[in-house]
Amino acid sequence: MESGFSSSSMGFMENVEQPHVLAVDDSDIDRKLIEKLLKNFSCKVTTAENGARALEFLGLGDHPNHCNISKVNLVITDYCMPGMTGYELLKKIKESSVMKEVPVVIMSSENIPNRISKCLEEGAQMFMLKPIKQSDIKQLRCHLMNCRS
Repeated sequence: MESGFSSSSMGFMENVEQPHVLAVDDSDIDRKLIEKLLKNFSCKVTTAENGARALEFLGLGDHPNHCNISKVNLVITDYCMPGMTGYELLKKIKESSVMKEVPVVIMSSENIPNRISKCLEEGAQMFMLKPIKQSDIKQLRCHLMNCRS
């Protein structure tokens, strides 16, 4: 994939509008796991391997591309990534006038209370500990359906 993005969805639910989730993680294994778990709950998933790619997809990168704006219902991102942390990505999304309403979920393998509270204060919807489990996605999916207009 030259663009650095991967997008897919489940076929049998095509007639029902699927929540579109942007999953951001520098770990290929974690991206695939999150994608699989989200697809089990009929979400359309696009993945990005870092914060810069995520911003590019969202139309918030160095070369703004407004065609993807508001096509994403949720961003789920790892906290620890090279280049740009999940926290920095969260701040950029929340600073954007067009994307600030999109819920952002931060995930991390480290349970650091001040990091968690910092992310929640900055506007993260949830903070989840890795490894992400099916029950986490179920909670997220319920949350996502309630948030959508």
